[in-house]
Amino acid sequence: MSNNKKQKRLCNAEALFAYEKQLYNEGARIVVGIDEVGRGPIAGPVSAAAVVLGAGWQPISGLCDSKQLSAAKREELSTQLTESVHSSHITHVDAAYIDDHGIMPALRLAMQRAVEGLSLGLGRDGGDGEVLDEVPSKILIDGLPLKLFEQEEAIVKGDSKIACIAAASIIAKVARDKLMTEASLDYPAYHFDSNKGYASVVHRQAIAKFGLTPLHRKSFCRNFLQESLW
Repeated sequence: MSNNKKQKRLCNAEALFAYEKQLYNEGARIVVGIDEVGRGPIAGPVSAAAVVLGAGWQPISGLCDSKQLSAAKREELSTQLTESVHSSHITHVDAAYIDDHGIMPALRLAMQRAVEGLSLGLGRDGGDGEVLDEVPSKILIDGLPLKLFEQEEAIVKGDSKIACIAAASIIAKVARDKLMTEASLDYPAYHFDSNKGYASVVHRQAIAKFGLTPLHRKSFCRNFLQESLW
């Protein structure tokens, strides 16, 4: 890649970080970004990542919405982000929960657990050597308001506008893809390594031939089993 292209991609990352930088300059202590992946597949979990870049974070070249990146680039950026962010946490909510409660409750639970799993200590001493955790000043989520958090701010297409949401989208996508690739070793006929649980033709043909696995969302597969879509 030429120096000009590298500089352009770095500048884009700096632009994505601009709103968070503004929030920190205005006195925010912790800004959290959340994104989810796996809303549409017929197998596997719905996953969410929560990320705190931190006020001193240095923008990483190439950061953008995970959907715009190749799998190799996502993995590269996920490693860089995990090493550079102040805190991150990933949560997976399985197919059984989705079947029992629905996709939106599962999504909300994944996001809540992702935020709860963050390590937000900034080194403040509680008086007995204890490091006190911070309460997030702002929680930025991708899409429409969910009213999950008091500090919530929903940003439509936030994964292409806000650095911490873009980071969360990448980390969540890579983590879920890894789970599905590992699942393909146990269920090779379903080709989870390539379809990641989405309803590809090969995946649907495998369901027709072999039935459902514990990873399948039965409520999502009902139509496929009832209709002649093969």
